[in-house]
Amino acid sequence: MRPKELTSRIFLDGGDPQETREIMDLLGFLDGQTTNPTLISKNPEARRRLERGERFSEDEILGFYRAVVEEISGMLPGGSISVEVYADPQTAAEQMLPQGKMMNGWIPNAHIKFPSSDQGFRAAEKAVKEGLRVNMTLCFRQEQAAAAYAATRGAKKGDVFVSPFVGRLDDWGENGMSLIENIIRMYREGDGHVEVLTASVRHLDHLLYAIKLGSDIITVPAGILREWGEKGLPMPGRDYTYNAGSLAPIPYRDPDLAKNWQDFDLSHELTTKGMEKFSADWKSLIR
Repeated sequence: MRPKELTSRIFLDGGDPQETREIMDLLGFLDGQTTNPTLISKNPEARRRLERGERFSEDEILGFYRAVVEEISGMLPGGSISVEVYADPQTAAEQMLPQGKMMNGWIPNAHIKFPSSDQGFRAAEKAVKEGLRVNMTLCFRQEQAAAAYAATRGAKKGDVFVSPFVGRLDDWGENGMSLIENIIRMYREGDGHVEVLTASVRHLDHLLYAIKLGSDIITVPAGILREWGEKGLPMPGRDYTYNAGSLAPIPYRDPDLAKNWQDFDLSHELTTKGMEKFSADWKSLIR
């Protein structure tokens, strides 16, 4: 069951409803789930279909994605389910927004994932004004998180997430967890309407340190949640320290949250690479 001192919400990062059931049974709770095109491409039913040489039509893959998130939503009616629009580096906001509206209609507890790019923020700014809840994904720098705050100004707390990808920054040679520290610190100066969702969790220490930092939400692959559950859901104590090894710390910036989102530097190579990866995995499903 949920540790009484746990304040972070725990999401599963996955695209298989059976996996969701197993994790809920193991932990005794789950607060939500994040999905993306790569996770949907790894869904066992999708893999079996591809192994038979049968790809989906565009309508079929959207129907498949919808069925997956509808099933997960039914298991987690009080939680949030993140659903991601198709967005390669050339996709315009005008293409993302209709997708987001469509996906938002699939389930009552959706957060629509837009990339932390210029066009993604343009789409998100319009989306929140039209009543959608959003999750700004593929965040790799503090300025992108500042833009997420500025683009969604006026939204209610709980309607906006920002998802820094810590594991991919670690792969890059930078301490991804220091970005979580920096964003949490920066948001203390704001109104609290954006929640920090620690993503791309690669090992148990990522999870434990995110809990200690007070990340609002942590989305975690099933394997790491199984490890946590099998160890009895340990919590980071007062003496817990995170060892970043040789990873370079990311220095704190002091951006002005009152600025327009367009005034921030949104570029990051990993955001572009992430969009390319997600779009390629989505296209791999379509004939």
